[in-house]
Amino acid sequence: MFNLKRGYLYIALSTFFFSTMEISLKLVAGDFNSIQMTVSRFFVGSLVLLPFAIKHLKALEIHLEKEDLFQFAWLGFICIVISMILYQLAVMHTKASVVASIFSCNPIFVLVFAHLLLKSHIYKHNIIALILQVIGILCIINPFATKLSISGIIFTILAALTFALYGVCGKKSTEKFGGTIVTCFSFIFGSLELLVLTLFSHISPVANFLISHNLNIFANVPLFTGYTLSSIPVFIYIAVGVTGMGYCFYFLAMEYTDANTTSLIFFFKPIMAPILAFIILKEFIPLNMIFGILFILCGSIYTIVYTMRLEEKLEIV
Repeated sequence: MFNLKRGYLYIALSTFFFSTMEISLKLVAGDFNSIQMTVSRFFVGSLVLLPFAIKHLKALEIHLEKEDLFQFAWLGFICIVISMILYQLAVMHTKASVVASIFSCNPIFVLVFAHLLLKSHIYKHNIIALILQVIGILCIINPFATKLSISGIIFTILAALTFALYGVCGKKSTEKFGGTIVTCFSFIFGSLELLVLTLFSHISPVANFLISHNLNIFANVPLFTGYTLSSIPVFIYIAVGVTGMGYCFYFLAMEYTDANTTSLIFFFKPIMAPILAFIILKEFIPLNMIFGILFILCGSIYTIVYTMRLEEKLEIV
């Protein structure tokens, strides 16, 4: 019972950190280049996870092979270089509450990629949940009278899709090493890969090419600018709190509860994030967004409840 209560505490802490992610990024969007922020926060966040990853490696009594490192590098590329750049661009172009709500659909996207890549079965309840979440996204976007940035919506959906792909591609490594190790080392490799690309952006021909194609945000990416007395505390919170401790508490929650219980984080976030965005950023929550959040929650809850009932039946048998 004590361990279960500790697990719920970790779920609450992880939910809070993840729910403040888009809001925190929005607060310093004008201080840091998007690429700079992604490199910095994931590298610092990986250092927070590193002691826990080393502890797990010692407990497993296994050593990382060359193939494992290549896999971590590939996962880092999908997650950091692709998904998180798209995510950062999404936060720049549309409301934090919208990004948080749509991105929370990524567990459903995982089902689709798992079916395509791992040949996992998609059951009737998966399809129902997917339909509910798609309806939720459409309600939030409100395509017939939208005032939201279309590019922001596209960036958000692509970020959620690629993050789901990261999760599916990392399934075998996660089964072998556990989530903490895979996340930590994929974050390290991904942030270093993005750092290399950032350094390339300072080469004149590369920078000129990017600027000529209206990709100024990717050209001459700064690494040490934007740090002021007002932005440094927020950056520390994003890197250490949201990125480092948020994922740390997430994996600790999985150790003390189960995957279904831990997944509560993904449908508490669409509730908390818009409320916090309203309080902190004064973002208005329209009626269509409330309906959209409800549909997304229904899809998530339906999936979890169905899975829990199925597991109960299997235990009885």
